[in-house]
Amino acid sequence: MASNDSEAPSHEDLETSTRPVAEASGRRPLIGLPTYYGRGQFGVWDRDSAFLPSVYVTAVTRAGGRVVLLPPEDPWTAAEVAELDGIVLTGGDDVDPALYGAELGPKTQTPNTRRDAFETSLYRHARITGVPVFAICRGAQIVNTVHGGTLHQHLPEVGGFGAHEAEKKDEFAEVAVTTAPDTAVSALIGSGTTVRCHHHQAIDRLGGGLVVSARSAEDGCIEALEAPDGSMFAVQWHPEETLDDLRLFAGIVEAATRRAESRHATTTSATTTTQHTPETTMEAGR
Repeated sequence: MASNDSEAPSHEDLETSTRPVAEASGRRPLIGLPTYYGRGQFGVWDRDSAFLPSVYVTAVTRAGGRVVLLPPEDPWTAAEVAELDGIVLTGGDDVDPALYGAELGPKTQTPNTRRDAFETSLYRHARITGVPVFAICRGAQIVNTVHGGTLHQHLPEVGGFGAHEAEKKDEFAEVAVTTAPDTAVSALIGSGTTVRCHHHQAIDRLGGGLVVSARSAEDGCIEALEAPDGSMFAVQWHPEETLDDLRLFAGIVEAATRRAESRHATTTSATTTTQHTPETTMEAGR
């Protein structure tokens, strides 16, 4: 993604901005990435496995974060989610239409209700506990449904929209997007850029409490959304597929670093207070 806005910060600038805090606290921010289950073959084995394309891990790591993979087992509690510094909701299969009150369309994939339930709970807890979130493709759709929004189940059947996926299943469509001014996404990537898309579904009715931060320059399809304060931002495209431009990942790492710094300062303050309490008590008793 090469931005057309010369005022947009470079990836190097954003990546560098996360280093002082990470170095001061002695730890990089911990970013949770949900995975999904599928059948995997490796060596002589053919087993059910937890999957996630490695480019997600590489992108977060290169941007300055540490990664923990989150398989869709029992939902994490809010207290457990609060132990993370940030979350990247990853791409994948179609979201269950039941989440936004619709019937399963003929072109919609069979729902992965286990993953839907895990990621919906994860996102809700992240918002409650103040964990910053970056959502990608399917992740953006999960976010929109949690906020009460709906999805177009198959864009080719909706009038007025161009192609947002390539003809070949394992390739991406190049889509020009224009960002909305004064949004977190525009602050990261500038006023416009060309992105790699692979989604046959898209945001229809925007969820409550969300703002649109980018649209397709060609057909107006919503390509990015976010919370008004920028603590959550989401894109329909796949920035992990462009590892030479990690500005969006640097953005979530920067937000997670700020959270890590705040938590570290709070913990240090609490520890210092605890250490001083016995001495203060002894002085008072003399």
